[in-house]
Amino acid sequence: MSAAGGIDEDPEQRRKRHGMLKMYYGLDKDEAGGASLDPCDIDGAHFNKDMYLSKLIQEKSLTELMDKESDMLKQIRSLDSDMQTLVYENYNKFISATDTIRKMKNDFRKMEDEMDHLATNMSRITEFSGSVSQTLDDRRQQITKLAGVHSLLKKLQFLFELPARLKKCIELKAYSQAVRYYTKAQRILLQYQHMPSFQGINTDCVHIMEQLAATLKQQFHDKQSSPRQLAECVDLLLQLREPAEQLCEEFLKHLRFSARHKLDCDLEELQYQISWTKGEASPQSPERPAQAYTSTPMDVLEFIDSGCNGFLSNMCLVIASYNDMFLNKQDNEALENIAMKKLVHFVNSLMEQYFQAVKMRIQLERETGDNTILVRALDRFHRRLQAMNKLLPDTDFSRAGTDIVSSAARDRVDHYLESLKQHFADCLTDVRQNLASPRPAGKQEAALNLGELLSGVQLNTVDQVKSVLINLQVFIAPDITFAMKPYFRGAFCTTGVREGLVVAFVRHLTTVCHDFCEGGGERGAAPPALLLILSRLCSDFENSTISYLITLTEEQFDMDSRNEMTSISDLCNEVKVTAQKLLNHYVKVQGLAISQMLRKSVETRDWLNTIEPRNVRAVMKRVVEDITAIDSQVGQLYEEGVRKERSSDSSRRAHSYSASQQRRGQWAFTPSIDNSLISNIQKLFSEKIEIFSAVEFSKVSVLTGIVKISLKTFMECVRLRIFGRYGLQQIQVDTNYLQIHLWGFVSDENLVQCLLDEIVCSTVHRCLDPVLMEPSVIELICDRG
Repeated sequence: MSAAGGIDEDPEQRRKRHGMLKMYYGLDKDEAGGASLDPCDIDGAHFNKDMYLSKLIQEKSLTELMDKESDMLKQIRSLDSDMQTLVYENYNKFISATDTIRKMKNDFRKMEDEMDHLATNMSRITEFSGSVSQTLDDRRQQITKLAGVHSLLKKLQFLFELPARLKKCIELKAYSQAVRYYTKAQRILLQYQHMPSFQGINTDCVHIMEQLAATLKQQFHDKQSSPRQLAECVDLLLQLREPAEQLCEEFLKHLRFSARHKLDCDLEELQYQISWTKGEASPQSPERPAQAYTSTPMDVLEFIDSGCNGFLSNMCLVIASYNDMFLNKQDNEALENIAMKKLVHFVNSLMEQYFQAVKMRIQLERETGDNTILVRALDRFHRRLQAMNKLLPDTDFSRAGTDIVSSAARDRVDHYLESLKQHFADCLTDVRQNLASPRPAGKQEAALNLGELLSGVQLNTVDQVKSVLINLQVFIAPDITFAMKPYFRGAFCTTGVREGLVVAFVRHLTTVCHDFCEGGGERGAAPPALLLILSRLCSDFENSTISYLITLTEEQFDMDSRNEMTSISDLCNEVKVTAQKLLNHYVKVQGLAISQMLRKSVETRDWLNTIEPRNVRAVMKRVVEDITAIDSQVGQLYEEGVRKERSSDSSRRAHSYSASQQRRGQWAFTPSIDNSLISNIQKLFSEKIEIFSAVEFSKVSVLTGIVKISLKTFMECVRLRIFGRYGLQQIQVDTNYLQIHLWGFVSDENLVQCLLDEIVCSTVHRCLDPVLMEPSVIELICDRG
């Protein structure tokens, strides 16, 4: 029943309508809590007012009930206000929607009227078009025929005026327009040449075009014609059906002459620049080329730019013109192959000369210090060659350019290697001059200077290598095109820089050091201190420097593959062998120097008629002084080393004489036994001393080797002489003096003791009246000496 009849609306319909309103206003989500079954929940769907009121009365006091009432009144007022606002807003929206619908009805009504008017006009136009078409239908064929006749008459008029047009174009030198006119009418003239009127026109046109062809050929053979003019002549001649193969040959012949002339001018300028740089020419020289207008010699970058902007640009223009004229427009494949072969042969012959000129110019940069300009020039040269490859795919100029770049890079590496060698030679020269120059008094200052010289040589050498590596990094900069090519980068970094520079320099250093160890030659006379410095230098290279330099090189030049490269361990072993050889040679040289003094002191003295010893001979003091100086010298470069345990001072001073006294007792109480036999028996039980054994890298080992050589020489010289009583006693005094001072320099004092006992024993064997001096007297003389 309706609400107008006084009966309430159906609850189910009212619930549906409320649900749609809630969905429209988004209230269904907010009232999700309405699904509660609690009848006392005022916001729930199952709210029971009686139960809610009864519960409040039971649970709340009067004050709380009044507060609850006040709160509910506030909520009711708020809800009423919100409802009123919502109604007002919806009312405004309804009014706005009503106005919009009213406007839309008015607009659609106007649009319908315009569409009806348009349909009426279209129908009228259709009727008018039909009437016009029906009216002209009878005359259409006649009009088409007249239009064809008019077009034919215009063509005939063009043909009759063609000879005059061609002559006029030739007079105005509009050759391309004349060829275009003739090619446009040529097919018709050939088709109707059997007709007398057309035959005359064709004959005149052929004669005119023959004259034009002759003019074009004359211009084609003109040596002053530019490549653009040549290209235009060839294009017109090809349109006139001239033989393409013959034109190819003549075109290339002309270009060969002009290009060679340009190249010859470039070579003349290059030669002049070389002469100018050497001081053999001047800017005012009368034989200077006409194009050489600069007041200073061109650097390599200017030279490359000149070649790229001149020669290569002209060559690219020639190739592009040739391709457009003889390759891209020909349908004959065989003719294209012939034309391509002629072009490739022509270009290669000229490019070889250009490459040779570039090589000559780049070789002049071998002695320059900075690589920046050279690398920029090489990069620009390489880029232009890559552009040429796109024009002529059958060639690979970029690879030829990369070969030139690689050769220039190798030259730079070789130059830097030579500079490193020269720098190392200069360092050695400075060291030798410092060693030869007079020094202030004071052994410590001189020894300290030796360490400073070593440090200076080492630091200067390493810094020079690092500086060279930094200079060579320009060749692999990220913005350099050829640096990204694998066939350049790999060979340059590994074969060039690592092997050809760093490893080669280290091996050169070892070779120079080996030369110092040779007995003959100028370098064989090197001062001993230089040998000691070089041995320590090689030792430091073997321990750390080589590894540092190789690792630095591999990091800076980003070397991934290390196949077929010299390993660090192998290189260190080579340097270690050299260091050992230098140290052995140093010991030998110093030992022989002291041995020479001892030998002369023994050979120049009359040991049979000498007087009773009262002092230690001066040569023995000199030997001790020299060994002390050597000890100070070696101690500044090498560590002390390991020594064996030493005996007490008292035993050290009495040992030699106890052995001698023991021998004297044997000679006194066993005269029937040969003294040499007794000595040989004693040698069987004594420890064998190896004189020229390998020297370790320590001060004690070096001094031990020098002392062994010196005392061994002393012993052999004694064996060649004959002594008297006082000669024997002088040897006793000298050996005791050496024993007192030399035991502290060697690794094992027993070694010195054994050698000195051998010297005394050999002297006794060579003595005619072997009477030994008392040990107390010997000690007194030595203390006094």
